[in-house]
Amino acid sequence: MKVSLSLVGCVLATVTLTSHAAMPKSQILLASEVAGSIKVTPLTSDDSYHNQPVVTENGVYYTQEVTSTQNPQTDLFFYDFASKQSRNLTNSSVSEFSPTLYPHGEGLSSVVVEPDGKQKLWFYPFDENKQPKRIFDHIEPVGYHAWGKGKDLIMFILGEPHTLQYSDLTGHLPTKVAKDIGRTLAFNEAQNIYSFTHHKNGQQWFASFSQKTQQVSDHFVMPEGVQDYTWLDDKKVAYAIGNRVYMRDFTSPKAVSQWHNLSAYCDTNISRLSYKAGKLAFVCDKS
Repeated sequence: MKVSLSLVGCVLATVTLTSHAAMPKSQILLASEVAGSIKVTPLTSDDSYHNQPVVTENGVYYTQEVTSTQNPQTDLFFYDFASKQSRNLTNSSVSEFSPTLYPHGEGLSSVVVEPDGKQKLWFYPFDENKQPKRIFDHIEPVGYHAWGKGKDLIMFILGEPHTLQYSDLTGHLPTKVAKDIGRTLAFNEAQNIYSFTHHKNGQQWFASFSQKTQQVSDHFVMPEGVQDYTWLDDKKVAYAIGNRVYMRDFTSPKAVSQWHNLSAYCDTNISRLSYKAGKLAFVCDKS
């Protein structure tokens, strides 16, 4: 899929990067479970910005810095497991980030920084004969998002403070769910809950929001400085401290165990994680 939009003069989200500054260097690697062990393979180089991996059955979607004579810019990329190659999916004149599989059409939903600096949610179809389109005209500035079972979703809305807001495709105004939230949003289909982190009473909590009850539940306090995580199954959550990944059952959160020591592959810090079917994509910060 190659997309060309008549949009120019964009800057990347302040929640992700600092505008008009060099993007932080990072690398995406893939840890695959093989015969009781793991095999780690780099999916990208480590000389520029690579982030926000999303593991699927066929490959990994992610955000990557592209060469621009103007402001720092990112496009959406895909690493294909079969060919072991990456390709640029968008090739546009704007910055796209936060790639997410779109459940209501064949393609990705993504945050786009439009010419006026507003960050809005767009749909990028896989069909090259179809054009991208804005999903919401009235909801911004969006930083991150996660889709639920139906036509509903939660969004990280930038502000002072950042807020978690819930809406759906009917066009209703979003409802504020929580404030002072972290950047990782997810949906656990088996539990039928959204998950997120938020600051409360001086601590960062791992929390969930039920669309059915419209209630927020706090489950456990995250380690200091940690806000990125991934679901391993319907109960277990994984997050990184430094270059080690830990596993925790959110229904019995007192028990914490080290899952993978990835210090041999990342000598700094692991930030983003995404897991599916025995494959863990992780981001190693390089600067």
